[in-house]
Amino acid sequence: MEITPTIRAELEQYLKQEGLSLSQFGQITGMNRGIISSIVSGNKSMSVNQLDRITEAMGLPEGYFYDLFIENYIIDTPPNMRRIEPFLYRCAELDKLDAIRRVVGTIMDNLLYSPKLFEIAENLFAQGRHAAALLLYENVAEVEKYQHSERLAVCQYRIFTIQIGEDQNRNFHAAAILEAFVERLDETDQLDALKDLANVYRSLRKWEKVDETARKMREKAEIQYAMKHQQKKRECDESKKKLSRPMFVYITYADLLCASVCEAQGDYQQALEYTYAYADLDWVLETDQDALYWINLYKDWAQCNTYMYKLLSGDTCVLLDYVEYIAASKVDKEMVTKLLNVMIAANRYQIDVDHVLKRFETIIDSFVQQGNPSTDMYTRQVIPEQFARFGYELAYYYLYRGSYGVGFKHLMYAMVKSHIINNETYFINCMGLFVKFRTHAVSEFKEKFLNLIEKVWLDNVEKNGSSDRRS
Repeated sequence: MEITPTIRAELEQYLKQEGLSLSQFGQITGMNRGIISSIVSGNKSMSVNQLDRITEAMGLPEGYFYDLFIENYIIDTPPNMRRIEPFLYRCAELDKLDAIRRVVGTIMDNLLYSPKLFEIAENLFAQGRHAAALLLYENVAEVEKYQHSERLAVCQYRIFTIQIGEDQNRNFHAAAILEAFVERLDETDQLDALKDLANVYRSLRKWEKVDETARKMREKAEIQYAMKHQQKKRECDESKKKLSRPMFVYITYADLLCASVCEAQGDYQQALEYTYAYADLDWVLETDQDALYWINLYKDWAQCNTYMYKLLSGDTCVLLDYVEYIAASKVDKEMVTKLLNVMIAANRYQIDVDHVLKRFETIIDSFVQQGNPSTDMYTRQVIPEQFARFGYELAYYYLYRGSYGVGFKHLMYAMVKSHIINNETYFINCMGLFVKFRTHAVSEFKEKFLNLIEKVWLDNVEKNGSSDRRS
């Protein structure tokens, strides 16, 4: 039978090897002789803070003894959250996820530890230590999967928030799981969860789901907003959990989402009606700075989208006004959306927009360097999808006008972006556009194109576990 080594034995051996007394080692660690003696003799367990001091004094890397700490003081002893909690936080700091996984796996048989682990997960999530928090949320959710609790719903919402990424197929799966838990959330969390779900469905162009989710959000927000402004409820509402934005914003954002659904369906007149609805905010009772910020933001979006829907419906007379509006706007994450609309209209109605592309050339070139580190679901999901679409529309415009070099450059960008976000529709559209104009492609681009196709194929082979049948 293999004997598990102990930290105590390792320390004892080190002291003999270095010829250090307990007092001398205590001075190095900043701990008194009595504590060192109790640890060496086995009469006293140690905290993770004491372990870190000992590890540093021995000249070893941070976390060197963490696996032994789990064996000696967590697995082999009755669970003690006063010892486990600081250890989990320290493992999160050092990104020692395997250690967290082992500890949680050891104690999660007992439901009594679930509330404390959930609390730790929430703190780690707030600190931005999402990988560590995810492990705890997943374990709490697994243990409580039959409890029908609000805590379980919050875990699923946090898991959704952390896991949403570039792969749109995985995002759709994550959204489908969260949907089943939204109604179990606190009323406040329900609004943010529905907003985030709607933005993910919007990036996936699942318009029926966007419409359904937006209407649920509006209904709930209208009820909560009315209750908030009843005199008898005002005192109670002040103690409620804070929303990520003013409550009226969820009502107006539902109108904006419904407008985007109508746009996708080609019903620009109805899209305009929704736009006029969120432009008129005279009913909003809040007058603080945060509220005024959102009111002005919606007025700006309404002006932009009014131009856009008229332009997309064929009213090309508004193009110049729309371009001047874009030029007067600050350069932000919405710039790609505004210019995308120009390109969609240009391709649909064969409009020459060379002057527009020249005017915004620097901004368009910067799109290639754009990232999406934001925690806001719209910025993380909708904007990357629009970058891919914008690249395709640019490629379409230039290729059909005979500007093959720049057209193929944007086509390659759109294909790569579509592959990154795993959007098969855009990727196939790009392939079709290449096939249409392949006779005009230089050999260098053809080689890059074929290399990308092969990479996508091999990625799919690996992902799906199938064989490429090479011998």
